[in-house]
Amino acid sequence: MKRLLFITLIILPFFAQSQELSQHYKIYDVKQRKTIDLDDIVAAMGNANVLFFGEEHNDSIGHYLEVTLLKKLAVAYGNKIGLTLEMFHTDVQPIINEYLAGMITEKNFIKEARAWNNYKDYRPMIEFAKSEGISVIGGNAAARYSNSVTKNGLEVLAKLPADSKQFLPPNAVDTAIGRYYEKFIGLLGGHGMGAMKVYQTQNFWDATMAWSIAKFAKANKDKKIFQVNGRFHSDEKLGTYAQLKKYAPKLKALNIAAFSSDDFANPNWEKHKDLGDYIILTDPKVKKSF
Repeated sequence: MKRLLFITLIILPFFAQSQELSQHYKIYDVKQRKTIDLDDIVAAMGNANVLFFGEEHNDSIGHYLEVTLLKKLAVAYGNKIGLTLEMFHTDVQPIINEYLAGMITEKNFIKEARAWNNYKDYRPMIEFAKSEGISVIGGNAAARYSNSVTKNGLEVLAKLPADSKQFLPPNAVDTAIGRYYEKFIGLLGGHGMGAMKVYQTQNFWDATMAWSIAKFAKANKDKKIFQVNGRFHSDEKLGTYAQLKKYAPKLKALNIAAFSSDDFANPNWEKHKDLGDYIILTDPKVKKSF
């Protein structure tokens, strides 16, 4: 009863705001070929294990939708959910746990967990998870490991001390073929050895996040997982999404591609349909978070 009252008190102040903000995003179900709302996605999670939210890191509406989805998932599935994030690293998990348990200050948490500069955008999810006893998992690889891969290639990971390897995924293998590689090289602007090592780092990030999701899922078989990452990591069910299928092929995942789009007023859903199970277009006129 106390928990339900808390959720009610949290959600009610957002009700009027949500009515206003609903004018600034549109959600499309690719399979059903129709516009839907967030509740439809939450309901679909009844038959899935993982929900990817592929964001643009500076999209204010996207950040609002993330915390709203988390709250809706909590209402639907109780605390049988976990939040996995690109925005924190695997080696700071003890610090995340300490903060969620109320053992350290927020100031120490932000500093020692190496929170992103735009932590304010993700803070509402962390604070809600803290209040509700929801697990938060730092899913990404620490920058020191990523930098080493960029400099030396993936083979450097095998040379790290055993204590370091506990934070790293096994078999972070890349393939220099296929759609993901071509997308990445197109984004980078060309091929070359430098581009290849940066691509290996991208694969390393993907593998680490997928491994973090799979590990949490294995230890918490009854929980739904809400994964938040930059949308390049999960668009077209590539990247982290594809890596998850390697680590945990039995998990059923759904993915959202959320982004600001110039065709917001009159969406060309056919143009966007290959990006995910759900496409969320946000109003480009809304001010970005940074």
